Amino acid sequence: MNDFDLLVLGSGPGGQRAAIAAAKLGRKVAVVDRREMIGGVCINTGTIPSKTLREAVLYLTGLNQRELYGQSYRVKDDITVADLGMRTQHVISRETDVIRSQLARNHVTVLPGTGRFVEPNAVVVTGGREQKVTADKIVIATGTRPARPDSVAFDEKTIIDSDGIIHLDHVPETMVVVGAGVIGIEYASMFAALGTKVTVVERRDRMLDFCDLEIVEALKYHLRDLAVTFRFGETVASVERMAHGAITVLESGKRIPADTVMYSAGRQGMTDDLQLEAAGLDADRRGRIKVDEHYRTEVPHIYAVGDVIGFPSLAATSMEQGRLAAHHACGEPVSDIIDLQPIGIYTIPEISFVGRTEDALTEAKVPFEVGVSRYRELARGQIIGDSYGMLKLLVSPEDRRLLGVHVFGTGATELVHIGQTVMGLGGTVDYLVNAVFNYPTLAESYKVAALDAMNKMRHMARLSE
Repeated sequence: MNDFDLLVLGSGPGGQRAAIAAAKLGRKVAVVDRREMIGGVCINTGTIPSKTLREAVLYLTGLNQRELYGQSYRVKDDITVADLGMRTQHVISRETDVIRSQLARNHVTVLPGTGRFVEPNAVVVTGGREQKVTADKIVIATGTRPARPDSVAFDEKTIIDSDGIIHLDHVPETMVVVGAGVIGIEYASMFAALGTKVTVVERRDRMLDFCDLEIVEALKYHLRDLAVTFRFGETVASVERMAHGAITVLESGKRIPADTVMYSAGRQGMTDDLQLEAAGLDADRRGRIKVDEHYRTEVPHIYAVGDVIGFPSLAATSMEQGRLAAHHACGEPVSDIIDLQPIGIYTIPEISFVGRTEDALTEAKVPFEVGVSRYRELARGQIIGDSYGMLKLLVSPEDRRLLGVHVFGTGATELVHIGQTVMGLGGTVDYLVNAVFNYPTLAESYKVAALDAMNKMRHMARLSE
């Protein structure tokens, strides 16, 4: 007889939800994680710190109020790392308490330390002392860490990765961000808002290529306005550490001096120390584990969820994966994840979308009409001083269903859920045209964009008569 019905390795969003779901189904559950990492990367070094930092930056710089009070407006003149870190540490502490409380309330045993397989059903937990734990079912939810190229000499001070950002001892005057993925662009926009002169180096020809092109162009324009320089189609040859900073040398011969260089070179699965071979498993070169539609690995009683299985690597999807894996492992399957998942990018300003992009629809030869609403046309947009935000609807002219919703500006990651709900329930643009929205709100942008799309479709119909 095994010690536990379900053993979860990792207490991030995926592991936490898996453990609690199984506990609510009456199973005996344990979670393995280091004391200082309860809540996983999400709570301690990733999602929560970065989004809290972003909120602190927006407040202290007064960036959102400058349309109303002038470009020189600031809440605080000399913003320090202590100003930014105080709020971050408070939120991390509160969130960690919430997770510990949830696990305790659901009678989930927390085993402090790190786990490694010794048999397919047995894990040795190394913390203060070693203990062997056995379980009927095991869920791997160990997450990821920033990938570090071997050619770069990281020193945690001048040359850092995204984990090192929250440990900086000062706000740098100049910064090079290598990699224009989601994490790189989020941090580039935050430091640009603080007044740091940021240069983004990206080997591809564009950034965020899974997003709507018009939305990305709007973000690029806004970031250039904050003095961000983009070097697309460029590869870093080397980074030379100097007495007071570093010089980033590009293969094209350009040399970019900066106080700080931040590498955002993707993520690496935390599977190196799991001894997967003892369980009959392996991982790819990025440390990711292959799973089926039920999140089962090649060993049927072992599951894997969250960032360690790869795309989309979002806290929100990881939570749902953990819940579904636990239900399947307990023999009580529930409905699969709905395909319609929103993407949120917490740049300044933020981006969010659900459904397909114009490029994807064009490539698939799916006809669509576009309806656009701009925040500057809305009373709420004027009240909050957001003149650049926009919401775009992609509508099928054949059955008037929504094919995609793309939002740029204040509250984008909240607003997108209205479109997600309409799409998920099979609603049409007619619903948005006829619905009454509170006034003044940013949510009104749905009605304005819907009317815009409807007018274009009516015009087309009139021309066809």
